[in-house]
Amino acid sequence: MNDMNSWKHMFKLDPAKAISDEDLMKVCTSGTDAIMVGGTDNVSEENVLYLMRKVQSYSLPIVLEISNIDSIVPGFDLYFIPTVLNSRDVKYHNGLLLEALKSFGALIDFNELVFEGYVILNPECKVAELTDANTQIDDVDIEAYAQMINDMYKLPVMYIEYSGIYGETDIVKSAADMLTETQLFYGGGISSYEEAEEMAAIADTIIVGNIIYENINNALKTVKVKETH
Repeated sequence: MNDMNSWKHMFKLDPAKAISDEDLMKVCTSGTDAIMVGGTDNVSEENVLYLMRKVQSYSLPIVLEISNIDSIVPGFDLYFIPTVLNSRDVKYHNGLLLEALKSFGALIDFNELVFEGYVILNPECKVAELTDANTQIDDVDIEAYAQMINDMYKLPVMYIEYSGIYGETDIVKSAADMLTETQLFYGGGISSYEEAEEMAAIADTIIVGNIIYENINNALKTVKVKETH
């Protein structure tokens, strides 16, 4: 499997959304560095397993971003574990992780786990509502979160998530400028090559999701950022 630190582009597939075999083939043979499987609503063991098996017929890394304990299935290359740092509910900081460790701690291969320090910035998105995230964040706040993730918690990934809308480049750059060891993921609202190019110039890795289901051709064009970054 490729070194995650070298990944510039990921497609994110939602197991609760339908995608044709033809479009899935286009996504998986596009040249993207990896496929992330994850979502907020209606994510189940059944639909995660179904999508994982479909993607595994192609030779690229596949990771599961865990949104609930019931949907965890073996067979992924990596498992991304979000801790939502701007959530007001401790459940989304460490509560779900605590429950997972109590139930499955003895069975976990910790070499397959990647902890993501999440900051959610779209107040209208489902995941912000679910986690009760404080999305009223300015440059000073995001710099402090970046320091927390990079220097204090020493997490491998900081994930800035705008989920459904295109984010503010100044905010993303403020975070990027504070990170020295942590890999910066950006996700949210990328719907064209131009937006992908803009965010790829700031973040280490961009994640492209919703546009796959809205305009597959535009989604595929975003992979071209790998040629310049």
